[in-house]
Amino acid sequence: WYQRRVREAVVSTQSTGECTAMTVFGLFPYEQKMSVQHSVVQRHSQCDLVVKGKEQILAQVGFRRYLVRPIYSQHTKSNKHKLERFMPKTGSFVASYYVPITLTPSPVILFKVEEDGSVTLLSTGSTLSCDPDRVICKRAVLSGHPLKINKRTATVRYLFHNREDIAYFRPLEVRTKHGRRGHIKEALGTHGHCKIGFDGPLHQNDTIIMCLYKRVFPKWDFQFQ
Repeated sequence: WYQRRVREAVVSTQSTGECTAMTVFGLFPYEQKMSVQHSVVQRHSQCDLVVKGKEQILAQVGFRRYLVRPIYSQHTKSNKHKLERFMPKTGSFVASYYVPITLTPSPVILFKVEEDGSVTLLSTGSTLSCDPDRVICKRAVLSGHPLKINKRTATVRYLFHNREDIAYFRPLEVRTKHGRRGHIKEALGTHGHCKIGFDGPLHQNDTIIMCLYKRVFPKWDFQFQ
């Protein structure tokens, strides 16, 4: 049995006797193709570093090692998952990044690379899937305040700042911090004021909010190590 196209550096270590043993790994079909890898990991108990999403870290996935910029999301059974802006410090979560396909189950270890070249253990876990269709959503909240209240109808300001935005977001539902729900009826003027009808009387000290969601993807920054 023999292996072709072996690197010259590997052959030289064998011929000089510097390396007495060699481990050879093989790949399944398509394991050299790039995809979005999702891994279920948990923060190490002795690590209290603040790690922001898309920050470069060192990922040991199976027997391969990469420099990646993952994003973090909640590990739930639903078909949509909320983005975590920072690596959670408790519980299990999902790290997503671009790497060659790795079949499950494979161990995953995440490290933070320091400026002096040393590494710090962040979290450990295992691969979940290679699924580019997994939906990770980032939430943004718009808030406004009632300017004038007439029973179940209120004139709201600061929620928008021009008529075009009001027309675009008109089909969406709005709610208040006290539990009222409503829909935009019409735009008033050119400075973003709008009339909103609610399912009940509104209080003057209430706040109107609208939740918007945007699908996000990991940052493409892949390097073999």
